[in-house]
Amino acid sequence: MGFMDGMIGNAGRIDPQKAHQENARLLGQGEQIHIAYQLVRDQFLFTNRRLLLIDKQGFSGKKVEYHSIPYKSISHYAVETAGTFDLDAELKIWISGNPAPIEKRFNKQVDIYELQAVLTQFITA
Repeated sequence: MGFMDGMIGNAGRIDPQKAHQENARLLGQGEQIHIAYQLVRDQFLFTNRRLLLIDKQGFSGKKVEYHSIPYKSISHYAVETAGTFDLDAELKIWISGNPAPIEKRFNKQVDIYELQAVLTQFITA
């Protein structure tokens, strides 16, 4: 993930093993991270059980919000690929009972099709 991507709000992919080591305390028994993304200090982790959004807040990043979204509560989602002039890909996820989607942007190096395939795998399981 490049510096400019982080500055403009685009997430890049990180190694799932590294994300697992950093966040092992958050995972249930047998829970595995399949794909992980990072935006500056924040992370989006797609496990075999849920989507986990980690939001490090404040200057020091000591205050952290963990938003756990079970796949069964995702009603639908949309992906938008990067274009020639629009250099970021987007993911929108709608949670049951919430009219506004959760929106995340990713840099052009992220394979948005891979992300969509992982999400589809777990939502339809």
